[in-house]
Amino acid sequence: MLRNRIRRIGIALLVVPVIQLLSAVVLPVNATESNLSAADNTLILTSSALVLLMTPGLAFFYGGFTQAKNVLNTMAMSFVMMGIATLVWTIAGFSLAFSDGGTSNSFIGNPTTYAFLENLPSKWGDLQIPGLSFALFQGMFAIITPALISGALVERISFRFWCLFTPIWILFVYAPLAHMVWGGGFLGKDLDFAGGTVVHISSGVSALVLAGLIGSRTNWPKGIKPPNDITQILIGTGLLWFGWFGFNGGSQLSVGGAELPFTTTHVSAAAGLVTWALIEAWRDGKATAVGMATGAVAGLVGITPAAGFVSPASGMLIGAITSSLCYLSVQVKIKLSFDDSLDTFAVHGVGGTAGALLTGLFAKSDLISSHPAGLVLVEQGRIGLILGQLQAVLIAYGIAALGTLIIALFLKSLGCNFRVNKSDEDSGLDISEHGEEAYIERTGSPNVL
Repeated sequence: MLRNRIRRIGIALLVVPVIQLLSAVVLPVNATESNLSAADNTLILTSSALVLLMTPGLAFFYGGFTQAKNVLNTMAMSFVMMGIATLVWTIAGFSLAFSDGGTSNSFIGNPTTYAFLENLPSKWGDLQIPGLSFALFQGMFAIITPALISGALVERISFRFWCLFTPIWILFVYAPLAHMVWGGGFLGKDLDFAGGTVVHISSGVSALVLAGLIGSRTNWPKGIKPPNDITQILIGTGLLWFGWFGFNGGSQLSVGGAELPFTTTHVSAAAGLVTWALIEAWRDGKATAVGMATGAVAGLVGITPAAGFVSPASGMLIGAITSSLCYLSVQVKIKLSFDDSLDTFAVHGVGGTAGALLTGLFAKSDLISSHPAGLVLVEQGRIGLILGQLQAVLIAYGIAALGTLIIALFLKSLGCNFRVNKSDEDSGLDISEHGEEAYIERTGSPNVL
């Protein structure tokens, strides 16, 4: 009897502090008085963690495709963004993207208003979440977007150039686009639920431009070996799919209604996976694991701008159509002999474009009634809505392409080379760029530290 009582007291002593800690994290002080929602804040903080997980997932996904001698370098280009992009976003990126740029400026915010994430309001606009939670969530998008670009450049890009290029790109390409679409800028009528133009088109187009500037790998295409680890690709795909629930579902920014983007995200990925597998089975007689993984990612990309604006049935169609178009774009890339190493433009650029336009086609009037695009649908009809989406796509293409070109040429003028030399490329970027490698038993080279 005494032992049971002591056990209950012990459990209480352990549980009560944990509950208090969780309450302190999730439930803001004076939540009722400031009209904040603990449930909404929990969604945003959880979604922030899910979106952050996508970057290691992307590292696994990309790393599985490359040759064994370049695995660590490929993964490091994604992983380093968790440091670089976080600091850039904290110092000035968020302020540029989401502060008021003034009535005469609809392109960019003020870099000092929320610098270092200071002076954030206790309640972000009409939402029921703290400003700091909103800034944290948006920062996770700023991490993975430049990381996506790296897929087109693996196995020959200079890591030094990459670490100099990306922070400038975040400030002068990503932040302005985020402000124009989500921060009160002139593209506010663009239906972009979670990043079709801001994330996928910007990264895909920038990847295309950089791949053109850097040039093909020295042994491409004849000397390129198959993926070093397809199991790693599948693990990465699973992490991306899991994290995408935060990416799209969290973009509802409220628990109310979040079930729709969670669902459309899942069914679109499933449709993309099955569609790619069916195409491969029809053309080649076999459905590959790599193809299924790529199809799932294509479906996730396609639904991103539409996730909260369409029905689950439309989400399935978007996933299937986007996957088909991405498959076709990969075949075109091969025919053109253009070395977009891991099909970044073919999946994210083409997929983001398809998703943005299909959003205009399938968006339900009742789901966009409170969005500025709802008025476009009423006044100009479905064609007007689609043309508005096309305008946003073209502007995103222009900003990403021109911004990337200017930044890359600027760094080049300062003596920062785009790519490693041929001998380093031949020996592998793990050794030449980092002094370490993932699989010594595979490559047979000494571990250089």
